Amino acid sequence: MERRKILAFGIAMVVIVCVSLASFYNPTVEAQEAKTLKIFHAGSLAVPLEEAEKQFETLHPDVDVRRESMGSIAAIRQVTDVGKIGDVVASADYTLIPSMMYPEYADWVVRFATNDLVLAYNPEKSRYADEITPDNWYDILRRDGVVFAFSSPNLDPCGYRAVMVFQLAELYYGDDQIFDELILNNTAITISEEDGTYLIKTPEDLKPNREKVSIRPKSVELVAMVEVGGLDYAFEYRSVAVQHNLAFVDLPEPIDLSKVEYADVYKKVKLETSDGKTKTGKPIVYGITVPKNAENPELGLEFVQFVIGDFGQKIFADMGQPPIVPAEGSGVLPAELALTPLITPTPAVSTPMTSLTPTPTPGFEAVFAVTALLAVIYGHLRKRRE
Repeated sequence: MERRKILAFGIAMVVIVCVSLASFYNPTVEAQEAKTLKIFHAGSLAVPLEEAEKQFETLHPDVDVRRESMGSIAAIRQVTDVGKIGDVVASADYTLIPSMMYPEYADWVVRFATNDLVLAYNPEKSRYADEITPDNWYDILRRDGVVFAFSSPNLDPCGYRAVMVFQLAELYYGDDQIFDELILNNTAITISEEDGTYLIKTPEDLKPNREKVSIRPKSVELVAMVEVGGLDYAFEYRSVAVQHNLAFVDLPEPIDLSKVEYADVYKKVKLETSDGKTKTGKPIVYGITVPKNAENPELGLEFVQFVIGDFGQKIFADMGQPPIVPAEGSGVLPAELALTPLITPTPAVSTPMTSLTPTPTPGFEAVFAVTALLAVIYGHLRKRRE
């Protein structure tokens, strides 16, 4: 009989301990609801922003960065026309942000990186790859069987810049047939000249002669086609060619849209897109902003600060896209950008959430105390039985 009492008491003690554990145990490391940071950006930013995303998420374990890559005009239209909500917008042409987003959707822009245009190719598969140089590339493109490409001027800054390059090339090389033979004769794009300024017009239907010219919505879509030999040459940003290990023709500075020193030359060429807006040739400068209707504006601003800070600058420099140091802003800039040092802490080593062990809460002391007390009572009863 005494043994049954002891057994029953032991079972009761186990039950009490289990109930106590269930009541008092609350791990401090709980699954936090991740904040979403939505970014619309130029396709040429895909590789550096992928790395920036990884480092930013390491610094902010509760943040899920979601990016959508497309032509800059299309990226901005996601906010202004499509009605999507974005926390950050980054464009390959910073002037698109004021011209397309001010004043309803944004009122400031930060210029953070530069680039230049190159003619990318595959040394093993592109026709005449062993002959092409900065002095004869336009003659190589003229040859029979050679297919070249650029992105849509109506959707992507790389596209309208590429078309501008053909006219700038006419001025630089003194060959007034470059634009006519390569663009006019193979697309529905037109050009006119007045007082030394050239106006290119790109209709909605570009009608490319596909045996000679390929046009895609964004420039990075052409990379794979060059890699597999689907086309011979494609106009790309230098950074994109470097990031994808493509060979490229390094175009002369007076036509590659890279230098402020040649701004007066670049602006001789303008391009009117199918929506009636005019783009003027200028040095390539990227811009970034946080839309006014952002769902997480503070988080968006943190990401902007990361991109223009020391570690963001290093990411861009390592990937062949020169950062602007320090970054330059205009418009109604947030106070944080003006007052906060644009330096981010060194990203810590990312630790998977599953590897974190719960830290005991104050409830555990109560559980241990109850368990110890019951153990003493149980031992006392056994001693009496003996």
